[in-house]
Amino acid sequence: MKLALEALDQLLLTLWHVLPWLAGLGAVFAVLSRLSPCNQGTPWWEKRGLVTDMAYWIFVPIFTRYLRIWVTVCLTIWLFHISDGQKIADFYLHGHEPLSRLPLWLQGLGYLVTTDFALYWIHRGFHRGVLWKYHAVHHASQQVEWISAARFHPLNLALGTAAVDIAALLCGVSPDIFLVIGPFNIITSCLVHANLNWTFGPLRWLLVSPVFHRWHHVRAVCDRNFASTFSLWDRVFGTYYMPAGALPDGYGIADAAMPDGLLAQMLYPLVQDKPGA
Repeated sequence: MKLALEALDQLLLTLWHVLPWLAGLGAVFAVLSRLSPCNQGTPWWEKRGLVTDMAYWIFVPIFTRYLRIWVTVCLTIWLFHISDGQKIADFYLHGHEPLSRLPLWLQGLGYLVTTDFALYWIHRGFHRGVLWKYHAVHHASQQVEWISAARFHPLNLALGTAAVDIAALLCGVSPDIFLVIGPFNIITSCLVHANLNWTFGPLRWLLVSPVFHRWHHVRAVCDRNFASTFSLWDRVFGTYYMPAGALPDGYGIADAAMPDGLLAQMLYPLVQDKPGA
């Protein structure tokens, strides 16, 4: 009974934090996508799979919260031979040398660049072999919208964003960085998935734009544009794709077996041998 009440308490706490984000982001992108749409059609609140996308927005924060706490504590004990609970708490509240002694702005810039570089290669890895089955969940949305940004399988999260953040903490990056970087990542992820025709003009060579990332979700072009923040990585490593005068369309994956609901999508990689891309 106690565990059930604690789980309910965590769910309500997550809803308390997530629902204002959903309301605010939904209102902003409703206006922007009406003014500068990339693809004409139904508004985001009428998109197919909306209930599933909203479920991910609740499930993903709960999963990443518990994953980060459990894994970071275990790794701390193992790597740094810290067994005292207070020392572990101090370790994560204040960071550790030498990175924690750098100015916060420099830590933040270093975090953005190095983690985006790592995520570029992790992302490419998830488009290959057995890992694609897990990443296909994110590509399953046939109407890519800002609310699709949270649609990720837990394994994709564990080996991707959560693993990178854990590595940053263990390397000594101050936890204060995440107070700024966390909301920044949420907003930029929603932006690049939004139904907008923005290319960022000359900055497209450096920064990921909505058009750039929407090309990545096109069935025939999904092996391009892997960067999350800096499109520079795709330019350097030959995966950049932004045809002049064209806008992306035709999203999703070719596998008709991909289900719609959250729980069914969690089980999908376990029952599929090789989903189509």
